[in-house]
Parts: sequence; C-alpha cells; structure tokens
Amino acid sequence: MTPNEKTIANFETRLRQMILRFQELKKENQELYAMVDKNEQDIKQLQAKLDQEQQNYNSLKMAKMIEITDGDLDGAKERLSKLIRDVNKCIAILSDQEQ
Repeated sequence: MTPNEKTIANFETRLRQMILRFQELKKENQELYAMVDKNEQDIKQLQAKLDQEQQNYNSLKMAKMIEITDGDLDGAKERLSKLIRDVNKCIAILSDQEQ
C-alpha cells in the first residue's frame, strides 16, 4: 500500500466513524426530544390536575363556610327565639304589675 492509499484508507475509516457517531448522536437527540415532549405533556396534565384540585378545594372551602354559616344561622335563630320569649315574659310580668 502506498502512503496515499494508507492516508485514504485512514480517512475513510475516520469518516465512517464520524458517520456512525453522527447517527448515534442523531438517535440520542431524537430520544431526548421525545422525552422533552413527554415531560411537557406530563406537566400540562399535572397542571390541569392541580387546577382542578384547586377548584375542588375552593368549592369545599365555600361549602364548609356555608355549612358553618347555616349552623350559626340556626344558633342565631335559637338565641333570638329565647330573647323573644324572655321579652314576652318581661312584658307579661310588667302587665301583671300594672293591674
């Protein structure tokens, strides 16, 4: 083999190695892009789930506030009824004393 043939053979070998490495890197790049796309989809799904759970939490919090308000309303009605009874008793006592 002449020196030129050796140089050409060496060049061809290195060129084939570079082509193989390029193909490997291209495949790895495609896999990484696929992973990024999948992760972006996962993030969107998780964000949607988080938004839904936040809405559920707000609804539950609102329902709990309404429940407490209803309980307070019942308690307030009972206290008001008791006050009215007490006032009626006082009016009855005052009416008896005037006679």
